[in-house]
Amino acid sequence: MVEQTRARRDSYTVDSLLAVTVRVFNDRGYDGTSMEDLSKAAGISKSSIYHHVRGKEELLRLAVGRALDGLFAILDETAASEGPAVARLEHVIRRMTEVLIAELPYVTLLLRVRGNTRTEQWALARRREFDHRVAEIVAAAEKDGDLRPDIEPRLATRLLFGMVNSLVEWYRPDKDGDPAQVIDALTHLAFDGLRAHAPRG
Repeated sequence: MVEQTRARRDSYTVDSLLAVTVRVFNDRGYDGTSMEDLSKAAGISKSSIYHHVRGKEELLRLAVGRALDGLFAILDETAASEGPAVARLEHVIRRMTEVLIAELPYVTLLLRVRGNTRTEQWALARRREFDHRVAEIVAAAEKDGDLRPDIEPRLATRLLFGMVNSLVEWYRPDKDGDPAQVIDALTHLAFDGLRAHAPRG
């Protein structure tokens, strides 16, 4: 029995444990999840979980950190840092949608944190930093005359993020079709509505 328990514990990696943890956090809420819940979902003892991590909050930090790392990596891509601001912005929004779909459970969890723990406060601060950096690109694109001047840049940023982030509420890979079609549709809809148009007449 001891050997079986050790085998189950050792068969788990931090990544596989995180996959189970994120599912439980999203189903029950972080505050509503106990280590006992995670132990049952993973099929390993609580002591086996502690073999990998210090506790529930470390699992939360690893999970939301994965989502944040994916988002911040976008800003380091060449297409997000070079060229006209509107092209950089379109790239960021497209890639944000790709990351959200690829890391759907992790981004879902990130968007649900409320600041009740140090880890949640850290995650919210990182989200604000990301939002601010994208807002700077929006402002630059507006200054270049490539976005509508009647929408304040921070508002435009919030609206764009709201469109992208809404996917966590309804998008299901097994039901909602080709992710590439969703990404294209969202990007085209966002930028056909935001681009400046020549005056009519």
